Amino acid sequence: MDKLVEIGILFDFYGKLLSIKQYQVVELYYIYDLSLTEIGEEMNITRQGVYDTLKRSEQKLYHYEETLGLIEKFNKIESTLKNILNIANKLEDYGRENNIDSVYQSALKIKDMGKKIRD
Repeated sequence: MDKLVEIGILFDFYGKLLSIKQYQVVELYYIYDLSLTEIGEEMNITRQGVYDTLKRSEQKLYHYEETLGLIEKFNKIESTLKNILNIANKLEDYGRENNIDSVYQSALKIKDMGKKIRD
């Protein structure tokens, strides 16, 4: 299951960098859960051809992440954004509890900006 999720994430980030054939093989195998034989029949290639294409595609996806690091960067940004939103929640509570409207309003603005970034 871990590899399925890992390849799925890599495919989301880097799938469009694959050739059309590689993209289709990965999509049919990992997204649509077709067997190698079913993919071969669908694409009119041998089962071994599907296997080879799939393995080369997986290697490329891993190589793209090693080179570009977009997933790692995304995860760091997501973690930092989560921390910012947690602090904004604390500021919101503090402003509300102590009747400090400027702190409360600023916290709401920070939360709104954080949500826009996340979306």
